[in-house]
Amino acid sequence: MDLLQLLSWACIVFTVGMFSTGLTDLKKMRESKSADNIQFLPFLTTCLNNLGWLYYGILKQDQTIVLVNIIGALLQILYIIMYFNYTKQKRLVMSETLAAGMVLTCGWFYFTTFLPEGDTRLSQLGFTCSVVTVSMYLSPLTDLVQIVRSGNVQCLSFPLTVATFFTSTSWVLYGLQLNDNYIVVPNTPGIFTSLIRFYLFWRFASVNQSSPSYKSMQI
Repeated sequence: MDLLQLLSWACIVFTVGMFSTGLTDLKKMRESKSADNIQFLPFLTTCLNNLGWLYYGILKQDQTIVLVNIIGALLQILYIIMYFNYTKQKRLVMSETLAAGMVLTCGWFYFTTFLPEGDTRLSQLGFTCSVVTVSMYLSPLTDLVQIVRSGNVQCLSFPLTVATFFTSTSWVLYGLQLNDNYIVVPNTPGIFTSLIRFYLFWRFASVNQSSPSYKSMQI
């Protein structure tokens, strides 16, 4: 097994593991018959991101990217369906889902109609997916600032932090092997934000050790 194939398997295992952390929220919803205290937008935005990268993988003919994002999209769709089933805000969830569907449709129409096939379409799509992924990794920084101020890490998920670190690292190494900056650049922030979270756990975990276990939340 060469290095690229090894990294490919690492990307698949770690990324599916990261997506599977949502099963904790799914279990909570089933047990409580409620979606209270569980965020919906991370499921929706992750699904859109998966579908974008799936299209990128198809254009690039990269089976690793295709497989990972098929699994990811299916899991996110499952989470969305279960959330809709248990939430009291069905109208809001439906409107947000329809808006996301419109964005996805418009994006697909733009890339397939206005951009020529080949490198131009692949580059534009890679850039768009990269911007979305970087935004998702950086969006929780304001929450991390609040954690520093409060000294409370209960809203952080340690398993998700570990999964994000190994997932981002494996994709960066995989992208370097392929010389694909659209894979390397958007996953680099995931490494740094994970390191920040590890520091917060080390710094504040002893303060909260008498508190309940970490609450699963996409931060």
